[in-house]
Amino acid sequence: MPLQNRVTPLSELIATPARGLVYGNRGCLHDGTGAIRRRFAVKRWIACRLEFKGWHRTPLLQPGRFTELFFLDEATGFAAGHRPCALCRRADYDRFVALVGARADEADERLHAERLDRRGRRLHPARSEDLPDGAFVLEDGEPWLVLGGELARWTPDGYGERRPRRRGGEAALITPPTLVDVLRSGWQGSVPLLHPSAVGVVGA
Repeated sequence: MPLQNRVTPLSELIATPARGLVYGNRGCLHDGTGAIRRRFAVKRWIACRLEFKGWHRTPLLQPGRFTELFFLDEATGFAAGHRPCALCRRADYDRFVALVGARADEADERLHAERLDRRGRRLHPARSEDLPDGAFVLEDGEPWLVLGGELARWTPDGYGERRPRRRGGEAALITPPTLVDVLRSGWQGSVPLLHPSAVGVVGA
């Protein structure tokens, strides 16, 4: 049975056999049986390499240890509110803090305010034409990836249906604004920004 440790762009945790390209955590979210009991435990939400120095934990979701999370790609991790890890992705982290003008604690506080409000997931109004490739917007209750002149619908297995990107009006932005600014820099880190299923989308 798949574990409930795959993260959607809306930062929800789902159970799916599909595998992700990026790893991370936001503290211990599970109980002694491995059942997910909370959405987050700390404000430090990070995204990591799948492999680093041969480290490997098995089984996953051990009692009292952080909950291992997996993302389709880094664009999904950014949308969920995760930033580069300072340990396994040091060069990415150093570039990130230079771009946002804040080190870990301050950046994590800023991101926490941008990703959640009292009702849960926080969305941000934004001009559709101003959004960079790699950002996510909410349309018809689902997350869609911005790429060139198109939107691509997120699924656990990859990007599916395409639709033209609206060039006027307001969009419901999922990706925290701080991380949208990082994407505007032309961000390419040490983990895949986009899943291979995005290939062929205009701008990919």
